Amino acid sequence: MTKSYLDQLTYDIIGAAIEVHNQLGPGLLESIYHECMKIELKNRNIPFKTEMTVPVKLRWRTIGNSITM
Repeated sequence: MTKSYLDQLTYDIIGAAIEVHNQLGPGLLESIYHECMKIELKNRNIPFKTEMTVPVKLRWRTIGNSITM
């Protein structure tokens, strides 16, 4: 991936987030913004993954899994 590709991708993702915020405004539940962001990214043909499970580690031990966006 080139720097220009990553710069354009960043610009497009921020644009999608701004559009969602402009449409909905502040104060809603995170889950609503999450669903709307997925729709906006799909509309812009930006590939993404959501609700990924990642291990939570403390020092040398895995203590569980967490869901992150």
